[in-house]
Amino acid sequence: MRTTGTAIPLRAAAGAVAAALLALLSAAGPASAGGPGGGDGGDGGRGVVLRWKPCTRKAQAGFECAVAKVPLDHAEPSGRTIDLAVIRHRAAAAGRRAAGSLFFNPGGPGGPGTVGLPELYRKFPAELRDRFDIVSWDPRGVGESTAVRCFDTAKEAAAWHAKVPPFPVGEGQRQAFVTAYAELAQRCERRDPELLRHISTADTARDLDLLRRAVGEERLRYWGVSYGTLLGATYANLFPDRVGRLVVDGNVDPRAWTDGGAGAEPARSTFLRLGSDLGSADTLGQFLDLCGRAPMTGCAFSAGSPAATRAKYATLLARLAERPVGRWTYARAVSEVRGGLYTVHPGWSGTAATLESLWQGVAPGESPAVAAPARYPGFEQSLAVLCAESPNPAPPGRYPALEERAVREAGPLARWWVWANEPCAAWPARAADPYTGPWNRPTAHPVLVVNSVHDPSTPYRAGEAMARELGRARLLTLDGYGHTALGNPSACVGRHVVRYVLTGALPARGARCAQDTPPFVNPGEPSAAVTAVIRPGGLLRAWPPAWLPRGAG
Repeated sequence: MRTTGTAIPLRAAAGAVAAALLALLSAAGPASAGGPGGGDGGDGGRGVVLRWKPCTRKAQAGFECAVAKVPLDHAEPSGRTIDLAVIRHRAAAAGRRAAGSLFFNPGGPGGPGTVGLPELYRKFPAELRDRFDIVSWDPRGVGESTAVRCFDTAKEAAAWHAKVPPFPVGEGQRQAFVTAYAELAQRCERRDPELLRHISTADTARDLDLLRRAVGEERLRYWGVSYGTLLGATYANLFPDRVGRLVVDGNVDPRAWTDGGAGAEPARSTFLRLGSDLGSADTLGQFLDLCGRAPMTGCAFSAGSPAATRAKYATLLARLAERPVGRWTYARAVSEVRGGLYTVHPGWSGTAATLESLWQGVAPGESPAVAAPARYPGFEQSLAVLCAESPNPAPPGRYPALEERAVREAGPLARWWVWANEPCAAWPARAADPYTGPWNRPTAHPVLVVNSVHDPSTPYRAGEAMARELGRARLLTLDGYGHTALGNPSACVGRHVVRYVLTGALPARGARCAQDTPPFVNPGEPSAAVTAVIRPGGLLRAWPPAWLPRGAG
């Protein structure tokens, strides 16, 4: 998740901001339904018509694109409308098609599906790709949909963002950080204040229901990852009778996100309530321990043992706090490590190589600076959703104390998670119609909840909470590492998901799966030598995708 820098939870390509947001082509022609019967989108005359045509961008080859018009305010269907950019991949084996569509949300908040689906499509189980049209979209306020854009040009936005560190270090940086985001909030308010109040998760869930009807589905099939789990839970409770097969993977605890619907100022910020700081600390500990057990040929940062590798990491951070290596400051290194934990392959090996380079006093290779980004970065779009609906402490002066306490409990990565929410202190908009619960409405079909044991953004306890809070749900545990099962493949999880989507059958209570490839083993290589030293219960820069803003998920 995001923000300066998805969700929670939600994780940038370890800090990258540039978004590959894609243009869509709207064209005349007959509406094409992705499921039986066509479907007119109904619902009081607010029917959505999708006119599909081949997408025009190279990265979207093989996909079809369309534009949906939906009400800005679902309570005022005859008022202002906004556009949603929609994308789909038709079922790959049309003869075996199960006559339906599977919707996908890639997380964030602020993740554009028109980019995320093409990037992640091959990670879906082949059986689902063969039998379903897989559909995604840029949620309202995001990407190529009617979007929150607080700057006139992509170049101006990127230049502003490049000047703001992932989190501040020291009083001078703290003051500059707070001032910069307060000014950003004022800039966003001037651009389109009405839009800012109508981009909540509940608004997007209502859009999703219109899209479901537009492709002719009686009930929703859905796979949501990271922040997409919150969207799935919101849909399940707004439209419980329309729930078909919902998979929520890498879970945001909805009660923690909304602070239980409390009206008073919260004691802790969003990501601390979600436990993202503790999840990152746990996963970092696993990373360092497994690296220390691996030979240097397996993990470049290994110091020969878990204890020595942890000490080496602490020493490196202390060095960077005193003196950067090139443009690699303490804050940047901490931020990059946090993001690098999201995907085991290739993220963990890449993170180890980066740390070893810094240890040697050599700045890792930098991508050439881009003077004029081709597309709008959209880093403020995740803020616009999170800050409008998830409560955070208002006085900026509270954040240093939150940081101090979080670091005591979870170590240096907690600094990022605390300051990622500080921009909400000055955010000017509150969601006009948020959903804050209840979360336990009985659904037409039970929901499948999937969570990794060592997730650096949405910790396992959040998956347990989601399964407990939903009216009908079953938890499938991934004994592995990283953020989401989709981003860290497990054939075992894939089999359970396919069986559930096709038949509705849930895994047995207490079911557990392993990841396909443990950390610090090249995918496809024998893993026995490494798995022999992995402790029970801990089996075992690709995820998050490059389009996510820093911290989105």
